[in-house]
Order: sequence, then structure tokens, then C-alpha cells
Amino acid sequence: MVHEALLYQKEVESRVRCGLCAHRCRLDPGKRGLCGVRENRDGTLYSLIFGTILAENVDPIEKKPFFHLLPGSRSFSIAAPGCNFRCSFCQNHEISQMPREQARIVGQERTPAEIVAQAVRSGSKSIAYTYTEPTVFLEFAFETAGIARKNGLKNVFVTNGYMTPEALALIAPRLDAANVDLKSFRDDFYREQCGARLQPVLDNLKKMKELGIWVEVTTLLIPGLNDGEEELCEIAAFVASLGAETPWHVSRFHPQHRMMRTPPTPAEAIQRAVRIGRSAGLKYVYSGNLPGDAGENTSCARCGRLLISRWGFTVERLELNGAACPGCGASLEGIFE
Repeated sequence: MVHEALLYQKEVESRVRCGLCAHRCRLDPGKRGLCGVRENRDGTLYSLIFGTILAENVDPIEKKPFFHLLPGSRSFSIAAPGCNFRCSFCQNHEISQMPREQARIVGQERTPAEIVAQAVRSGSKSIAYTYTEPTVFLEFAFETAGIARKNGLKNVFVTNGYMTPEALALIAPRLDAANVDLKSFRDDFYREQCGARLQPVLDNLKKMKELGIWVEVTTLLIPGLNDGEEELCEIAAFVASLGAETPWHVSRFHPQHRMMRTPPTPAEAIQRAVRIGRSAGLKYVYSGNLPGDAGENTSCARCGRLLISRWGFTVERLELNGAACPGCGASLEGIFE
């Protein structure tokens, strides 16, 4: 469904400038943005994917991954086609890059109210805007999130963190949590591997924390690209600067998209990164895509008691008094029942 876009400016000769993400695309009539799903039609910018949903699933919240948000609950997860990045290692490239690489936009038409009703029926406690970049379907996410709030559901973004300050300010009052991919701490990596820049992501992580959004950070470790000790120390220090309570998920890479010849990340590299994060003062550092690893578990930062044990996306044990350690009474930061 076509819907007039939010956050754009009209310019001379029917040009428009999109204000949704940090690319701030300037578009002549008939042209689309880098995301492939926003088009200038005679001086009016339109979203081409309002209510065009091509993925709907009920997922464990741990799959996003969120480890400090309603652990063990289900999240109704949706995506529209398109993305403002072009990551060479994208695991969902078939849908994220579809508008750009295949010149196609497909999906089932859904209204915000229908999505919320399905989420409620599924027993989910949240709606996750995920799989592709939620910023590019912000109009639909914004309306859906407002209805979700009225129905007692949380709203969570799984995002590359490349929205503009205006877009973040718009969605923030309806957004409970965000898992932000901090893909590297090198601008060269962002430019060469993602078609973007690093600084807007860092700025948005800081702003999300200031706005009171619960933030978890994920870094996919790719052998030879972003797994050097110096860079990991810098990422860990930055995440710690957001607050020692900020969870950092260090995830194992598997060959994807244009990186089919790159080997999977060794388990030892993930475990080394976890140690680096803890040495930087982070309370909660998690190993991702390593089912059964002890780094999947949550322990009390004060007394060390095991609070949540996990196997992959499954919570096997949860021992909390509300949001507190039953041993020493220390609070576990996050969003809990």
C-alpha cells in the first residue's frame, strides 16, 4: 500500500529530501531512495510499503536477541521489504535487498490494527519490528506501535541504528527497547561492507539511552574483518560508556550472502570477545549463535548467582523475584514482569 511519507522536505523543481535515515536522500521526481521503498512522485514522497508485510512470525524474544526484556516470552515479529544498508553478510538479504536487487516489492497487505490483533491472539507480549530495517517502514511501525501500547504490548526495534534524530524522536515515545547492531568500530567497514557510516549509529545509541529506551547491542564477529583485539576493546569501551548495565551480544558469523567463502567465527574468538567485554566493566556480555555455551546465561552482577540459563533461544531456568536476584536482592536491569 502506498502512503505519504513522514519526515521529508519539498525542494525546488519537485525534488524532495528524505529525513528518515542518515543517508538523507535527495530525490528527483520518479526516483527512489537508497532503501528502494520510498519514491518521489511529482514532488510528494511516498512509502511504497505501508502495510506490505512479507514476514510474520511468533518468535522467542531471545531470538532478536533480547536477554533483559521479558525473558521466556514470545514476540510477534514482522518485516516489510527493503533496507537502507547493503550489508555483504546479510542473513535476510532475500527480503531486505529485494526492492533494490530484484526491483520487486511483495508482501501481504496488513493494517496496524490487524497486526496488533494477531499479536494479542498469539499470546505474544511484544511486537518486534525486525528481519529487515524497521526505519524504512517507520510509518507503519509508528501507527502499529501506538495501537500496541493501548493493548498492553511492548514495542521493540531490531535495527542498524541509522535513523535520523527526527525519526528517533518520533518513534521514541512508543518504543520500549531496541537491539542495535554495532557492526564495527571502523568507518571503513561501514562504508565498504554496509554502504553507510559509523558515527550516526554511535550518536543514536547515545540518544536512545538518553531517551530511556532499553538498549541491547549486538556485534556479529566476522573473521578477519572486525574481530581484532584492538577494535573489540574499543567497542566494549563504547558500550560500557552507555552504561555498564547495557547488554552486549557477541555473535558468531556463518557464511551468508556475498561472504559464502568466509569461514564461521571460531568459538574461541567469541569467548575471547566476551572476556574483553567483561574486562571493560560490562555487567552482561553474551555469546551469540553458540548454543550451550556458558556465555548465554545471565548471572547476578553482585553475587554471581545464576539467574537465567539458556540453550540457544530457549530459557531453561529463570530465578528472579520480580526483577531482583533471589540471593542478594540486587536488581537485574531491563524490562521484567
